Amino acid sequence: MRLTYIEHACILLEGTRRVLVDPYVLNRKLPADPDLVVVTHGHKDHLGETLALGRPTVTTNEIAKELTERGIAAEGINAGGAVEMDGVRVTMTQAVHSHVLEIDGQRMAGGDAAGMVIEMDGVTVYHAGDTALFSDMKVIGALYEPDIALLPIGGRFTMDPGAAMCAARWIGAPQVIPIHYNTWPVIAQDPLPFKEALERTTDIRVTILAPGESLELP
Repeated sequence: MRLTYIEHACILLEGTRRVLVDPYVLNRKLPADPDLVVVTHGHKDHLGETLALGRPTVTTNEIAKELTERGIAAEGINAGGAVEMDGVRVTMTQAVHSHVLEIDGQRMAGGDAAGMVIEMDGVTVYHAGDTALFSDMKVIGALYEPDIALLPIGGRFTMDPGAAMCAARWIGAPQVIPIHYNTWPVIAQDPLPFKEALERTTDIRVTILAPGESLELP
């Protein structure tokens, strides 16, 4: 499987299927025609171009209902629940984050923000979404045993690098990729100290990807 960091919190997973997570971009183009879109929550910097893409989508139950009314083939799940589509299994986990669904300038209730565990081709990827540190990350690690964890480090609206270091230890994935930073000045971070500190104190490897860069996952 290949993982590409598109921008911000947007990730493309390419294996037997092409899975696009949180399709929001500022300076890059989104991949055309993903097989599946996964959305962690309805803030505009995560819902992004979901409507314009018009592809089958897995997201929270409340967002899925709204997307379905707008003509998107959406499957809704709730915390602890899962759905499998075309060989891709998506499980919703808790995230600690405020949430309102933002579509076409309208703001409406969007249920809870979420993280997503995505399983495809024998690889398990945990996308934490927007979240603070919370102790049940230990449960996520024990229950799903992710091969790789995508963790926000920007601060201000999510964990900062210090909290993300604790999250990485609790989750226990052997590889971590920082996301959701440097998109705007208020979430500017240097990921290198995060990488150096985590690798110095644990066996976890940190891969810093610039927007557009890819990583081959075993």
